[in-house]
Parts: sequence; structure tokens; C-alpha cells
Amino acid sequence: MSFTTYSTHPFKDQRPGTSGLRKRVEVFRQGNYLKNFVQAVFDTQLELDGGTLVLGGDGRFYNREAIQIILRMAAANRVARVLVGQGGLLSTPAASCVIRKHGAAGGLILSASHNPGGPDGDFGIKYNMANGGPAPEKVTEAMFARTLEISNYRSMNSEDVALDVIGNHQLDDMQIEVIDPVADYAELMTGIFDFDAIRGMLASGFRMRFDAMHAITGPYATRILEQMLGAPQGTVINGIPLEDFGGHHPDPNLVHAADLVAMTQGPEGVDFAAASDGDGDRNMILGHDFFVTPSDSLAVLAANATLIPAHRQGIPGVARSMPTSQAVDRVARALGIECFETPTGWKFFGNLLDAGRIAFCGEESFGTGSDHVREKDGLWAVLAWLNVIAGRGQSVADIVIDHWRQYGRNYYTRHDYEGVNSKDADELMDALRKRLPHLPGTLLDGMEVSYADDFSYTDPIDGSVSERQGIRIGFSDGARIVFRLSGTGTVGATLRLYLESFEPDPARQQMETQAALASLIATANNLAGIESRTGRAAPDVVT
Repeated sequence: MSFTTYSTHPFKDQRPGTSGLRKRVEVFRQGNYLKNFVQAVFDTQLELDGGTLVLGGDGRFYNREAIQIILRMAAANRVARVLVGQGGLLSTPAASCVIRKHGAAGGLILSASHNPGGPDGDFGIKYNMANGGPAPEKVTEAMFARTLEISNYRSMNSEDVALDVIGNHQLDDMQIEVIDPVADYAELMTGIFDFDAIRGMLASGFRMRFDAMHAITGPYATRILEQMLGAPQGTVINGIPLEDFGGHHPDPNLVHAADLVAMTQGPEGVDFAAASDGDGDRNMILGHDFFVTPSDSLAVLAANATLIPAHRQGIPGVARSMPTSQAVDRVARALGIECFETPTGWKFFGNLLDAGRIAFCGEESFGTGSDHVREKDGLWAVLAWLNVIAGRGQSVADIVIDHWRQYGRNYYTRHDYEGVNSKDADELMDALRKRLPHLPGTLLDGMEVSYADDFSYTDPIDGSVSERQGIRIGFSDGARIVFRLSGTGTVGATLRLYLESFEPDPARQQMETQAALASLIATANNLAGIESRTGRAAPDVVT
């Protein structure tokens, strides 16, 4: 079977963000938009020529159609073998697992993560390297450069491949294996956690719910929690992946998973609840009448790592994204291990993980993971919490409160201003940057500024430098304000404001977070002029 070379023309807006290329579905469906980007991947990632490609996505609208396009293009570009998830499904952490286990050259993951789906929603595509992690900036920049000069793409003229039945297919010289999307990942989990201890806890009457949000983790959670660990049927809710996520926003936070939060409240509330997002890499952890911030979650898991069989001997280090609270830093100091502060984007953890410098890492945006794969992993975080709860024999609330007593509490919140006019957002950030050199040593509402900068990161492994990663303003009492524009949205800009303050006194560690941070929030809003510059009197989402 011969391939055809088709003429095309460049699109100017195909630079990948922190998690790949994300646009509205209608953008990906126009002309050769998807095909151009995929061809740019094949043109720049020469290891795919004669190599193995892993392919799958979160099942959102356009997932199936995109996979058929990519399969035909992969065959035309001399890929030797493709492992594709049954039904076109693979969670992002599972894709990383499959890449690593099967020695693939790389993988294409189709997802816009926590963004809404459906015909009027978002779509995304990203390339993961042979280590299972997201492509670093030098790779994504090479892809982008190629998209600006591309003049043709190659594709086979063939029928669609049957994806719903596990088995093998041949497309010209390329072998296609439709695989069980859950099997390799589930096997990996059994080698990390104490399944017997978790199984015993669930059998003892411990009550939990997992909300898959009609996204990709439904099949994974059902297989592992209900079938392998014996949780009662119905523990997993919204477990069937839907192209539009049931019309909901698949973002596991207090706003978009409000129904799950309600299940933890009051006398009949469950002991534990969790949710994951569109592609399975994020998590929200809840106890009975208790919300665990992602920053605290990372710190608690690091402090209790030795309860997890895979980390019985301890962990070499931890890392967090710069906007994530400094709670895990305190744990690292107490344990005498390394702690790294990186830019936002899981790819920045990859070199540290590969070098064995860290074992746990996390982002405040509900992402937590370890060295088992090279992606954040929502279900891993859920199993880690279940393992810690079983090991300590305490409730979620008691575990976290005890942690605060030992290490102090970092009050922490994030305010999201979504869909802000991009020009207004850029002007706000530029105005802040101009003030940075003059802030250290001054007082803001009575608080002394100890440092103010635009965060720059030098990778300790390869020496690469990433600049302009977010504005940090730190105070002498340990409080912090961070401003950053998010790269995961598809319309306008999302201005993210992060605030934290440290409280060592147990008597003052039970305040409501927004009340505890009220004065710092006011300082941040006044400093940046958020309302006057954006017209927004309040954030869209508070977490």
C-alpha cells in the first residue's frame, strides 16, 4: 500500500504550551491543522522512524477521528509499531507507563486535560519522550519551528482500524496492537502499594467514593478499586468516559466536583473521597468534612513515604512547582533530603526523576506523582493516600492536623481569573515586572518585602534555563504572593494569583483559609490592580 504526499500550508499558532498544543475542537478540525502538527512531530522526532509509538487519549470528542488520522500518518512516516489503547483510550499516566514498559520511542497523548470537552469544547495533543515524560522545551520548540515551514504531510490511503477489540492489525509495514489500556498500569500499581492493607481497610467498613467525572479514569478506578481491592460496587461514580464528560467540567476541585464534596459532609459523610480529571493526571483528596490542598497532600505523602512499600527505605528528594506552597520544603529539611523548586509543567521534573534526585513531586494545580512514571498521576495519589491511611490507622483530618502540629501549617490558596483579555493580562504582568527591582526592603501594608523576582530556573541536570516563569514576592515572615499567566487555557488568558502564609502555632492552625489570608489577598489585589486592569472584582475559581 502506498502513501500519498499532500500539500499544505503553515499555521502560525501551533507552539505547544506547558502541556502540549491545546485549542478549541473547531480549530483542530479545520483544514490540515492536526495533520500539520503530527507531521511536524514525525519530521523532528527521528527516533520514531522504525520505532514504536504509543497512542491514546482521554476519550473526549474528536479523539477517535484523530487517532485514525495519526495511525495512517504513522504508517506513511515509517513507524514500525503502534500500541494504541482499546477504544482509543489511555490515561496520561498510563501512556507514560506503557511507553516505559514497552521501550517505545515516544507517545502521542490526545487530551486537553481538565478543559471541557464536546464539539464546542477543547482538544489537545502532546508528545512524550522515551522516558515517558512530556517533551522538554527544546523539543517542543523544534516542533513549533517545523510547523512554521511545513509544506506537505504524508498519509496512507486506508480504511479505519478497528479499535474496540484487543488484537493486532497491519497497516502496510506497520504493526498495530490494540491493547488493554488498564492492564500495564494496574500491574505497576500492585508493585508499589500494599494492596493487602488497603483491601483489609476497605473490608472493615471504611467508606469511600471516587469521582471519575465521566473521564478517562473510570475504567482504571473500577478495575483497581472495585475489582482488585474489593471496594463495593458503586464506589466509583461517573465512571463511564463520555465525549463531553457528561456536560461537566472535568476539573477535580471544590467548584467542579461539588457533588463529591457534599458526599463527605455531615453525619452520613464518607470517610474518604477523591476525584480525577479529564486525562487522569490530576487528583483531589477529601476526608470526612475535610479538604486536603494539593500542596499539603504532597507534603503529607512525602512525610509518610516509608509507609508505601516501594519507598520503604525512604526517598532521595522531592520537587514542587514554584507556585506550590512551601509545605513540602519543611518536610524535606526535617528528613535531610533534597528539595527542588521548578517552573510549572511536569516536564521540569523529568530530569530530576531520571537522575534519581527525587522520588515524589507535585504541583498546586492538583497534580501529584512519583518516579513510577514521568507524568503526574491522579490514581497513584489516591492509592498513596489509601496506603497512608491504612498504615497510620487515622482519619484524613487527623493525619493532616498532626502534620501541621509537627511541621507548621502553610495557609494556601489560588485565585483564578479565567478568560481575561490577553492584552490586559500581559499589561498587568509587565507593570508588576517593572516594580520588582524597587520592592525588596520596602513595606507593603506593613509587611517587609524580602525578595521580588520573575522566577528563573536552571536545570541542575542539563543546565537548561527557563526564564519569566512567574512573579514571586516574598515577605520576611515567610508569606508569599505569586502571579502567573496559565498556559493551559484556550480562550483569552487565565491570571492565577497564589498566596500563602506560614503559621507555626497549633492554636492558630484551624482558621478558614480565606479568612487567614484576607490581608494578603487585599495586598496582592492592590499591588497588581487586578480589578482596575481586568475589570474583575472577584476570581472565577478559588481553591
